[in-house]
Amino acid sequence: MVGAGKGVMGEAMLAAYATLPLRGRFHAEAGSATRSPFQRDRDRIVHSTAFRRLRYKTQVFVAPDGDHFRVRLTHSLEVAQIARSLARVLGLDEDLTEALALAHDLGHPPFGHSGEDALAAAMEAWGGFDHNAQALRILTRLECRYLGWDGLNLNWETLEGLAKHNGPVLAPGWAMREMDGDWGLELGSFSGLEAQVAALADDIAYDNHDLDDGIRAGLFGLEEAAAEVPFVAEALAAVTARWPGVRARRRMVPELVREQIGRMTDDLLGETRARLAEVRPVDAAAVRGAGRALVGMSEEMTAQTGVLKRFLRGHMYTHPRVAALRDPSQEVVAGLFAALHGQPEALPADWLAALPEDEPGRARHVGDYVAGMTDRYALRRYEQLIGPSPLPADVAL
Repeated sequence: MVGAGKGVMGEAMLAAYATLPLRGRFHAEAGSATRSPFQRDRDRIVHSTAFRRLRYKTQVFVAPDGDHFRVRLTHSLEVAQIARSLARVLGLDEDLTEALALAHDLGHPPFGHSGEDALAAAMEAWGGFDHNAQALRILTRLECRYLGWDGLNLNWETLEGLAKHNGPVLAPGWAMREMDGDWGLELGSFSGLEAQVAALADDIAYDNHDLDDGIRAGLFGLEEAAAEVPFVAEALAAVTARWPGVRARRRMVPELVREQIGRMTDDLLGETRARLAEVRPVDAAAVRGAGRALVGMSEEMTAQTGVLKRFLRGHMYTHPRVAALRDPSQEVVAGLFAALHGQPEALPADWLAALPEDEPGRARHVGDYVAGMTDRYALRRYEQLIGPSPLPADVAL
């Protein structure tokens, strides 16, 4: 790694435990006169092809025909907003936090978790598939926007945060082991606080925005959620007390979401400050060596949000309208992998030219191609290679 030195922005306002760009990039680059090292990482992620593809990748609904439902792109932006706000209050590097939030879902294949399960099963003989490791492959190998190297040449701290934002990786799969071998990501320790914040911001965003989308889609009602989830009932009571004259229940939902996000973030800040006061880390290395996560919610809030997660699992993620698309979505992904692995000449010319001669490289190369597809591109390729889509006719391309 090539040391990055100090960026253009001063670090005096950062807390002592904030992550600094100390280990630099794999390939030497001159510093920027206008942006810090982590700002450049964030900008490279935003300008990447993989980031643009998130616009047409499933969050919950496959190829949603409603303009207001969330997709991977809008979810990532919402996570980044929450994460950056938390980082600012805690004295962390906002740009690193934002970069991690924007990149955390880059490795998802088409059709969300259903597509990931199908691709993992299809690639089982060659080591399987994991979307977190795939994000690192994209950022270090598959995005080719520079003449001097493959990947985006991000800072070590950015790659380390992506690898471990959900905690230490104690049983890495082949892709994560490969990344660790090249970049030395210290998988057995915790990440810096910026990555921990991004991970919790992800939870906060999808818990609340999936509730919003589920009500909008008519999968369940506001009253039903309040009846089964005490946290929702308490937040709704607070909103109703502030706005006693509002009768339009749909207008209550955005206010409810704001209330719930506020309660979750306030709790997270209080709990995190308490943990930091107990451990007193003097720098980011001390955070990594603390032996536990230092960003988190209280036990009470964790229990409350657990009830919300179970409600969403039962009333949204496994709802018949959503579940009906799981099997056909997996059929598309599994069918594409099998067809292209069996007939690699059907790959685009540039992908075919780079196809490894031997296994497992060939299968993993095909997996990279399938994982990069958007929902609608996967459906088009399926129809070209195999036949009519198994998804219902009303699923938009």
